[in-house]
Amino acid sequence: MLRLRIQSTGTTLMLDNLLSFDSLVRGWIILAIFTLILLLFVRAPYGRHQRPGWGPAIPARIGWFVMELPSLIIFPIFWLRLSNSDSQPNQAVIILSTLWLAHYFHRTVIWPMRAEIHHKTMPISIAVFAFIFNCTNASMNGFALFVLNFYPSDWVLSFPFLIGSFLFVFGFLVNVSSDNKLFKLRKNDDREYGIPNGGLYRWVTCPNYLGEILEWIGWAIACWSLAGVSFAIWVIANLAPRARSNHQWYHEKFRDYPKDRKILVPFIW
Repeated sequence: MLRLRIQSTGTTLMLDNLLSFDSLVRGWIILAIFTLILLLFVRAPYGRHQRPGWGPAIPARIGWFVMELPSLIIFPIFWLRLSNSDSQPNQAVIILSTLWLAHYFHRTVIWPMRAEIHHKTMPISIAVFAFIFNCTNASMNGFALFVLNFYPSDWVLSFPFLIGSFLFVFGFLVNVSSDNKLFKLRKNDDREYGIPNGGLYRWVTCPNYLGEILEWIGWAIACWSLAGVSFAIWVIANLAPRARSNHQWYHEKFRDYPKDRKILVPFIW
């Protein structure tokens, strides 16, 4: 590894750590691209696409809670670590970590309780893979946010922070409102699917996925970090192929499914 020569030993070590961390994140991005290619050909076997051959299963509600939990726990650990040091989180770090925790409290606690998945199961293998991913992803983003902590005091007034934060909140609202329509559609019988309508469902099959993608693109912009970019790429790599699979599934299951409804991006794809 190229070592930057600086007289200060502490600064040199910090630069070494930063270069090593960036290399790790770049490798993580490459893995996301390979995952995208794989998921274009293999449907992840959970939800409506679950099928035999992926090992034993657990209740879907438990699986969702366990696999998302690391993202809800790891950030507070980083926060406590920083609070106990000489450095203190500035406004940007506090706001960004609050956005992260709000999303993952909803994803870990609220969503599994509201989703109509009482009779659903999830392969343990999928839950384990997702658990490992969330441990890695939360650790990378937590390290970038709390340990590197390079934001100037006026970062909260910067264009990237304002635009990124707005996009995150907007995407979160799109995601939650779209999920709410699915919950209402299936509240009478969680073993049956129907055609969702209203809101962005007028134009795309998976506006809930679109909302989540917008969230994490906003996160990457607001954080202005390679770790944030890597997460946005991973979200796209996971959700874009699944949106395509869901779109195909709806057309196969419902003959009256709207022919002009796009997959993920209104009027485009």
